Amino acid sequence: MTKIKIYKFGGASVKDTSSITNVAKLLKNEGCRNTFLVISAMSKMTNAFEDVLHKFLNDKDQFDHALKKVKDFHFKIINTLFNNKTNILSETQSLFKKYLDFLEQNIVSNYDYIYDQTVIYGELLSTKIVSAYLNEIGIENTWLDARELIFTDDNYRDARVNWEKTCQEVKKYKIKDSLLITQGFIGSALNKNSTTLGREGSDYTAAILAHCLDAQEVTIWKDVEGLLNADPRFFDETKLIQSISYQDALEMAFYGASVIHPKTIKPLQNKNIPLKIRSFSDSSNPGSIICQKDKHDDHQTCFTKKENQILINLQTNDFSFIFKKNTSHIFSLLDVYKINLNLIQNSAISASICIEDPFQQLKNLVSSLEKNFQIQVYESVNLFSVFHYDKVEYWTFLKGRKLLLRQQNEHTIHFVTD
Repeated sequence: MTKIKIYKFGGASVKDTSSITNVAKLLKNEGCRNTFLVISAMSKMTNAFEDVLHKFLNDKDQFDHALKKVKDFHFKIINTLFNNKTNILSETQSLFKKYLDFLEQNIVSNYDYIYDQTVIYGELLSTKIVSAYLNEIGIENTWLDARELIFTDDNYRDARVNWEKTCQEVKKYKIKDSLLITQGFIGSALNKNSTTLGREGSDYTAAILAHCLDAQEVTIWKDVEGLLNADPRFFDETKLIQSISYQDALEMAFYGASVIHPKTIKPLQNKNIPLKIRSFSDSSNPGSIICQKDKHDDHQTCFTKKENQILINLQTNDFSFIFKKNTSHIFSLLDVYKINLNLIQNSAISASICIEDPFQQLKNLVSSLEKNFQIQVYESVNLFSVFHYDKVEYWTFLKGRKLLLRQQNEHTIHFVTD
């Protein structure tokens, strides 16, 4: 049976000419037979395409300038990376033409739909360039459009995977002794419209492919040495986690460990496929591995922080119990407005919810909640989480902060602070 590897390279690993040549060097050193390569948009290009779309919709005078910056970025890399530029320049120009044709011809007003038809070009461009370069230097590969692999519903910007259809299509491609390259983050609905899996969704793409192909392992190549027990931007004295369970990794990812997309873990855990996180600048470092572990294994204390959270305190207007009907109503509103719920705590007639608002729907949510509840809203708060906490250590990062909510169980403590 062919042992398939899935490699995922994020935007930082293909951000410029030297980064792309480093990917080629890494593939030669590690070997790339029986390998599926998932590549993100080049560094900051998803943001750049978001800006171009914003200018097209709201500030036409600045649209051409914003688009030129994106074009210049990609053409500069092509001009310095390739000896023979003819084919890749033609393919890149064709992609930009398709992009502009859509913007000019589109008559649909749904922003999420427009977003998914346009922002995907960051991934299409990056994979075309990397694939062409690898072929030019003798690393033969086949470029595939992820929209012909990953099938979803039409919940634009946060599409849900159609697993049966996706696995059926993925298995059609022969990977033995070959290298296949596709895009992260991208899929398509059954109506052929492009969809996306949520920001930073390329990790999830790698996990989907691994699940469908029963891969031997997945490796995410990052600009860090592996999975740390805390984000060094927020916490001192971080430590490398050499091995961690699926469950602990999922908890960390959900509560803010940005090195992994939260949706990545479950498809791998279902098939017991290990996930490795390694440094693309030092491939001699084994990094971290996420795998099945015994629940009695030692656990390392880990810290996470989620910024830009919103805390809403609710109390029923009529002093009715918060349970059942009221709770169902709250959850249904969160679903309608695509609000992410990170924490909930309740008493008999009140509840506190810590949420994040990726699609800027807070105003609508508050308006709907005020019909049934007295509410208090705290914006721009932080959610700190401590896993397998040490009773002495966990207070240090709270110094000078106002504590708005605390929730604790046997293994985990959550704090919402200003």
